[in-house]
Amino acid sequence: MVQTNGVPGIATKRSGVINLMNTILGAGLLSVPYAIKCNGLFLGVVFVLFSALTSGLGLYLLAVASTYSIPGHASFFSLSKLTVPQLGIVFDLAIAVKCFGVGCSYLIVIGDLMPQIMSSIVSNENLEHYPLLSSRTMWITLFVVAILPLVYKRKLDSLKTASLVALSSVGYLVILVVVHFAHIWTGGKEDIVRGPIHYFQPDSIISLLSSFPILVFGFTCHQNQLGIINELKDRSLANIGEMNFISIGSACILYLVVGLSGYLTFGDNVVGNIITMYPNSVSSTIGRIAIVILVALSYPLQSNPARASINHVAYYINDSDLAKSIRSYSRSSTTSSAITTEERRNLVAQSPTPNGSVLIDDSIVMEEEENEHYVELTNKKLLIITTIIVILSYLVAITVKSLAHVLAIVGSTGSTSISFILPGFFAYKLIGSGNVSLSTKDLVLKYSGLALAIWGFVVMIICLSATLFLGATH
Repeated sequence: MVQTNGVPGIATKRSGVINLMNTILGAGLLSVPYAIKCNGLFLGVVFVLFSALTSGLGLYLLAVASTYSIPGHASFFSLSKLTVPQLGIVFDLAIAVKCFGVGCSYLIVIGDLMPQIMSSIVSNENLEHYPLLSSRTMWITLFVVAILPLVYKRKLDSLKTASLVALSSVGYLVILVVVHFAHIWTGGKEDIVRGPIHYFQPDSIISLLSSFPILVFGFTCHQNQLGIINELKDRSLANIGEMNFISIGSACILYLVVGLSGYLTFGDNVVGNIITMYPNSVSSTIGRIAIVILVALSYPLQSNPARASINHVAYYINDSDLAKSIRSYSRSSTTSSAITTEERRNLVAQSPTPNGSVLIDDSIVMEEEENEHYVELTNKKLLIITTIIVILSYLVAITVKSLAHVLAIVGSTGSTSISFILPGFFAYKLIGSGNVSLSTKDLVLKYSGLALAIWGFVVMIICLSATLFLGATH
């Protein structure tokens, strides 16, 4: 396994944890009580824990795979060039579409919630005099303009302050759900109707399958994992593993707290967005505002990986020598004398090769690899691609009121690929690619990758079927 850190970044583990957690903890946090209701309390908890485990494994395998790429330039693009370059455009296109769709859904949430918030704050008489306060288009426009400076940021590390504010909104939502639960279960009276509670029995097989995507994709943050790794000051696997464990573990605890508190509060009457079930009050209104802040500040964390993937897709389309490079790669990978990435990096500079020739200096090898596996995102391309993403997502958000079904289909394919299939596949293909003797740990990681990739295909089939035939969303 390659263990080289290259030129270190400036980001800390703390900023990585903050950005990963903000990517995980979107508005989907409010759907967890409904998912537990569909599965029954015991099975719902098991599914939350299992989803956290599989997503955590995917994050760690991505970290392992990143060590085979150019230090500081790891991406799904570079890893696909090292494994199956022919499918690289498919991988990046899936990531771009998935992240773009989620970003659109965030803007739609803002457009749906802000008029509701205004109706609870402003009197009906004032709303009649100022109809713009109830205009979803106006609110979407305002928030898009407000977050533009964050959307054009190049580095994920520069978004850590915004992510911290967003996580504060998550903290308020958690407190809101827990306080209501504690108040009711200690004998307090509230204007709600609680349904029956099922501890072990799911509603039905259909409800179990239809809620499956909510928990399976509840921990998706893998699209930002490689970008965060590139910016880390310490890129050691131990540091990255600790960062991932804190992120996934903390998110898992919050999911369980909100899921159990929300379900035990409303029982089988709970719906997909628990915040809508609380009576109108100052605390509920603040909760809705917290959701708006959360999704608004999460939008840049979706546009950033979408921009990188679109940059790679543009490279595939515009590069006239792509077919030649693919054929060259295919020929070299099938010859016994080919030198793999791992072998080249482990050989000492100026050491003789088996055929008697001499390797060029390792720095030159690294430079050639960087040119081959890294596509620069210039300031001009950053400006153009980001502007296109913002304009298109804005147009979608003001014209479409529900992307649920489309997002469920995209998520069933894109999220599955990002979270399970690609991390598992990359790890399985790259670990041991230098024909070296593998340790027990490396063998476990290699075949864990294979198992995760297979699990990803199973999840894709189940979730697509639930979406297409049962109307499931996530």
